Amino acid sequence: MKLKLKIWRQPNAKSSGKIVDYFVDGIESDMSFLEMLDILNEDLIQKGEDTVAFDHDCREGICGSCSLFINGEAHGPDRGIPTCQLHMRMFKDGDEIYIEPFRAKAFPIIKDLVVDRSSFDRIQQAGGFVSINTSGNPVDANTIPIPKHDADRAFDAATCIGCGACVATCKNSSAMLFVAAKVSQYALLPQGKVEATDRVLNMVAQMDAEGFGNCTNTGACEVECPKGISLETIARMNREYLSASLKG
Repeated sequence: MKLKLKIWRQPNAKSSGKIVDYFVDGIESDMSFLEMLDILNEDLIQKGEDTVAFDHDCREGICGSCSLFINGEAHGPDRGIPTCQLHMRMFKDGDEIYIEPFRAKAFPIIKDLVVDRSSFDRIQQAGGFVSINTSGNPVDANTIPIPKHDADRAFDAATCIGCGACVATCKNSSAMLFVAAKVSQYALLPQGKVEATDRVLNMVAQMDAEGFGNCTNTGACEVECPKGISLETIARMNREYLSASLKG
């Protein structure tokens, strides 16, 4: 395939950016989207030009660092996958592809397609810790009886990889789905009950301090989430927050 790429180039956080046109050829349908960008960068290196900066790490759909906005969609046209698992079979020969970084006030651009998502780290850090009694012989976690329904929902919430697609696709740049997933994975388990009140209050306060917008229940976040995190987690977090506020 031969493709025309329209890529956002921005040298640093303080400079203005613009869309720059590039052409790539010899792209095969079984290549991943990031492999296609690798080929582009190899071509740019041979030409002595500055390569396109983009984030990636595991390339296995686990780390969430590969986040890109492709043709107006977080992670591109496929569903249930991050950018690293998007394959070029989703495109046709001669296609024009727009590639931009995730855009949100709380995700400032570092360079080109790379954004600073450390705001997510600070939200998780605000959640604190989980108390574990280590005196004597601590009870193995697997011996604590947990209803299967609760365990399944906790696991579903824990699959969030923190990619930020929910923020990028939300008209308000809300991080509610991300924060709700992190709150829910502990709120549903007995091990997370001890700090539950402080956790939800602190994480929501940090989310607001980072400059994320409010949720208006549009639902785009659930559609674009590569792990299919449900809007139900937001409802659960709202209940946890209300309960914690009344206790305070």
